Amino acid sequence: MGENGQQRFRFSESPLWDLQRNYFEEQGLNAWSNDQVPQYITSNPMIATAYAEMIFGFLQDQSDRGENSDPVIILELGAGAGRLAFHVLHELCKLRDYAGIVLPPFRYVMTDLALKNVKVWGNHPAMQSFIREGLLDFAVFDAVHDTELNLVVSQASIRPGDLKQPLLIVANYFFDSIPQELIYVDDGKIFECDVLVELPNNSNQLKLSEVLEKMTLKYERRRAIEYEKENYQYHNVIKLYRQELEDSYILFPMTGLTCLERLNQLSQAGFLLITADKGDHQLENWKFAEPPQFIHHGSFSLTVNYHAIQYVYEQKGAKSLFTMQHYKNLNVGCILMMESPMSYANTRLAYRRFIERFGPDEFFSMKEWVDRRLDTMGLQQILAFWRLGGYDAEFFNQSAKHISVLLPEMNDEERLDIQKGIHIMWASYYAMKQRYDLAMDAGLLLFEMDMYEDAKMFLETSLSLRNDEEESVPTIFYCLAICSYELGLAEETTKFLRKALVLEPEHVEALALLNALNESAEKRDFH
Repeated sequence: MGENGQQRFRFSESPLWDLQRNYFEEQGLNAWSNDQVPQYITSNPMIATAYAEMIFGFLQDQSDRGENSDPVIILELGAGAGRLAFHVLHELCKLRDYAGIVLPPFRYVMTDLALKNVKVWGNHPAMQSFIREGLLDFAVFDAVHDTELNLVVSQASIRPGDLKQPLLIVANYFFDSIPQELIYVDDGKIFECDVLVELPNNSNQLKLSEVLEKMTLKYERRRAIEYEKENYQYHNVIKLYRQELEDSYILFPMTGLTCLERLNQLSQAGFLLITADKGDHQLENWKFAEPPQFIHHGSFSLTVNYHAIQYVYEQKGAKSLFTMQHYKNLNVGCILMMESPMSYANTRLAYRRFIERFGPDEFFSMKEWVDRRLDTMGLQQILAFWRLGGYDAEFFNQSAKHISVLLPEMNDEERLDIQKGIHIMWASYYAMKQRYDLAMDAGLLLFEMDMYEDAKMFLETSLSLRNDEEESVPTIFYCLAICSYELGLAEETTKFLRKALVLEPEHVEALALLNALNESAEKRDFH
C-alpha cells in the first residue's frame, strides 16, 4: 500500500478523470507533440478526406431538401492538436470549389476543455484563411456540464433550439477519454463496479502522466438495482444486456450519452454524429468482457461502448452506420439522428465509399505494414501510397531518404510527380511540434533533383520557421548557396556561403566555392 493508501470511488467519480482533465489542461497542445498522446491515426489527411466527403454528402442532402439558407454547424469535440479540423476544412473547401453547386453555408467549430488550446488554434497560421472566410470558430466546451456554445471569433452564443439545421458532430478519440460508468452483468443482474485507487508514493512530486501510469486499481462489485428499474433512462439497453450477457464487465457511456442529449437540444432538427475510436458496436464483443484495460500514453484511454450509443439512438429512430467487417485499430461510425434518416442518401453513400469499402482503419493497417518495408519499395509504390494517404507529411518524412536513394533510376515524369506532390503536401500541411523539419526535408530532396528554385524556397522557409533555440544546419546554407549560384544570384551565393562557414569553418565545399568566386571577382576587377 502506498503512503496515500487506498480509496474507494464509484468508477465515473474516481480521481482518474480529474487527473486526466488536469493533464490536458496542464499540457495544452504539448500533449500531442511528437505523438506523446496519439493523434496521427485520427488526424491524418486520409481520414480527414473521408470525413470531408461525408460532410459534403450531408450538405448535398440538405441542399436537395431545399435547406440552403441557414448555416450548418460542424462541431468537433475535443479537437486536440487541431490537425483534423484543418485537414477536413482544407478538403471540404476543395470539394465545394470543384463541385460548383449550391450548398448551405457551413461553419466548423473546434472545441476543447482547455482554454490554452483554443487560444493556440486561433493564432495558428494555417487557420487564418478559414477564420477570415468565416468558416472557422472556436469554443471552450466541457462535455460533462455545458449546455451551450460561446463562440470566440464571432462572439455569438448557440443555445438550445437556436439551430435550424441539424448539428453535425465530429468526435474522434473523445468518448474514450471522458467519464464512463463500469457495470458488471451476470445472472440477469446488474452490479456497479467501484474502483479502489492507490496512488504511487511521492505522487505529489511526480508528473501527472507518471501518476496515471503508476497508480494501481482494483475493482469491487455491488448490486445496483437502480439500473434495472423501468424508469431508468437507458432501461432498454440495460434490459438487453441482462438478457444477453453474463459474467461481463461493461463500460457504459453515461456521460457520452448525456453529452449527446445536451448537444441534440441545440438544434431543432437533430444531429449527425461522425466518430472514430477504439470501441465495439457489436454486442457479441461485450460477452464475457474482462475488466477494462487502461491504455497509457501520457494520459489514458479506454474502450468505447459504441453498442450502447448505437442502440439508444436506434431506439429513437436514428440510422447508424458501422462497418460490416471487424475493426483492427479504429472503429469509424456515423449516426443519423434526424427525421427520415434513410433519405440522406449522399451522406450514406459517402460512408459506404470512404469508410465501409476502404477506410481509415484499413489505411492505418497498411501504413503499419508499409512502415516496416519502406526500404524495399520502388518509387511507383511509394508514390501510390503517398497519394492514397493524401500526400501525408509524416509518410514523406519517413520515405524521403529512400526516395533520395532511388533518384538515379528516376525518369523525368517521376521527378515531376515528386515535385508536384511536395507542393500539394505543403499546401495542406499543419505545423505541429514534431521531430522532423518538413520544409528542410522537402528542400533537400528538391535540391538533389536539381530543382533549385523550389529547393531554395523550401530551405529558406525552413530557416524562417526555426526558433532561437534551434541550431541552424550548415548544409542548409551550403545548399542555398548552390541554389543561388545556379539561379545567377551572386550576392546571395556569397551570403549563404559565409553563413555556412560561420557554423562550420572547415566546410571544404563551401571554402572551395567561396575561393573560386573571390578569384573570379578579382579577375573581373583586374580586367
